[in-house]
Amino acid sequence: MPFVTNQGVRIHYDTIGNGPALVMHHGTFGSGTDFIDLGYVEAFKADHQVVLLDSRGHGQSDKPHDSNSYDLTLRASDVLAVMDELGIRKADYFGYSLGGWIGFELAVRAPERFGSFIFGGSHPYAENMQPFRDLMPRDRGAFAAMIDRAFGSRLSSEMRTRLVANDLDALRALTQNRESNADGLPSMTMPCLLFVGELDPRLPQVRQCASVLPNVTLFSLPECDHPGSAIRSELVIPNVKAFLSKVHRSVL
Repeated sequence: MPFVTNQGVRIHYDTIGNGPALVMHHGTFGSGTDFIDLGYVEAFKADHQVVLLDSRGHGQSDKPHDSNSYDLTLRASDVLAVMDELGIRKADYFGYSLGGWIGFELAVRAPERFGSFIFGGSHPYAENMQPFRDLMPRDRGAFAAMIDRAFGSRLSSEMRTRLVANDLDALRALTQNRESNADGLPSMTMPCLLFVGELDPRLPQVRQCASVLPNVTLFSLPECDHPGSAIRSELVIPNVKAFLSKVHRSVL
């Protein structure tokens, strides 16, 4: 089982497929395996080396209970550590929610390592995360009930089992209020694809972000909320495949 240790924290990752590297980063509560269950890996593996990682605090990665272990710069360095371990000099990046927020940091800190970015349900602006912390009760049964309310019948039984098994103390430690790093948007000249559900509370901020990025494509998902946008992979995948195909044609 592949791991890389970054500043004392073990990060689990996996790779599937062949071709230009595509790093995929899940959102809060999730893990890299979600992208398999939701059909993304099957769609991309023929044309890309898909790199799945479990963000610190999630999946099979270490789960510190100290909030200092979840500084944004550390989370971004986890992605680079996995790429370095695999010998990947440059990759495309797909991040949803938490993964997208980390992606904006990577675009500013290490732009030379990424050919393009795909940001789902995420933006780089300051955000009070208390509404998300409110979704993390200490009682395991209450947490499972929240998962069922948020995702309904849209989850496979395997994905629901993984979500309910989350380390709740780690989730509370990692869900911190976010400071803005939007000052870096004008410097992000690489191709960027943004998508967001039309029922997602982050829709206005995602649209604002798209208005600032120099090289951006934006699409929205009708009748999709924040969890639903990632789950409706049949709507997301065609747009992402078209975007990546255009990116790589322009490089040839």
